[in-house]
Amino acid sequence: MRRLNLQLIGFALAAVIASAAVHAQTGYPSKPITLVVAFAAGGDSDLSGRNLAQHAQKYLNNQPIVVVNRVGASGQIGSMATRTATADGYTLLAARIASHAILPAMDSKTPYKWNDFTLISLLELNPFVCVVPRDAPWRTMGDLIDAMRKQPGKLNFSTSGIGTVQNLGVQYLFSVVGLPKDAAVGIHYKGGGEVTTSLLGGQVQFACNNLTTIYPHIKAGVFRALMVTTPERLKDLPDVPTARELGWPEMEKITGWTALIGPPGLPKEVTERWADVMQKLAFDPDWLAGNVKLAGIPAIRSPAETEQFMREQYELYEKIAISLGVRQ
Repeated sequence: MRRLNLQLIGFALAAVIASAAVHAQTGYPSKPITLVVAFAAGGDSDLSGRNLAQHAQKYLNNQPIVVVNRVGASGQIGSMATRTATADGYTLLAARIASHAILPAMDSKTPYKWNDFTLISLLELNPFVCVVPRDAPWRTMGDLIDAMRKQPGKLNFSTSGIGTVQNLGVQYLFSVVGLPKDAAVGIHYKGGGEVTTSLLGGQVQFACNNLTTIYPHIKAGVFRALMVTTPERLKDLPDVPTARELGWPEMEKITGWTALIGPPGLPKEVTERWADVMQKLAFDPDWLAGNVKLAGIPAIRSPAETEQFMREQYELYEKIAISLGVRQ
């Protein structure tokens, strides 16, 4: 009997060990994760995605997170590649304001809705900042607005297209401060780099863009920042007033952002694992330092909070697109 009991105990222990081994093999993740970025390398979503990939894998069984740039159609190609991927947690997307708020808000033919995905978490915010060349005659945002009010259409600003935050954010500013939509002329370029170089070269008189892109030129003294859309002044730009200080708190809605999302119907195991990872990242000094380098503001949020934020962003840009007559 004693021998039988020992055998039973041995079988039970073996079963527990085997079960643990199987769980270790099948627990998520058990292989590398692909993080799709729907825009080019070096852009805001790419930098944010790589910051996430670098620091999140240590909380995911040390499985690599491989960033893949699937570029084209204003983010549609990468977004659809994720939308139609197997819902197993091994294909995720670094969603961006352009692909998941502006594009579906402007174009009803976009092949996905902003919420046709499993929403995991917001990652960071990229403050919107308006700048002029350092030798420009406008010392404040009020000076620039007064100039446009006195001579509508005389000044130019640079954008990377009609349906971008550089254009729609400026148009929203016009509506907030009571300027007509043609108060200044938007000159549309092929990308964010040209938005900056056109201002450097004097082809335009001002630009408003995500801080991540334009921050080095502000710190170098090449551009003068007139306004940021953060609720409080930025630590690294203490002399730049906020939109709220200037009397336009509505402008705080204009901000760049990246979110982590996946195909619809991700398993509970996957979403719970990523919820745990996000909680850890929110206090991870290396991930936080990466955001500082990118001039981003960490903004980890729950799936419900992420959904609310993305909904509000979609509705904002839908309203702007309708007011400008550019919604298709």
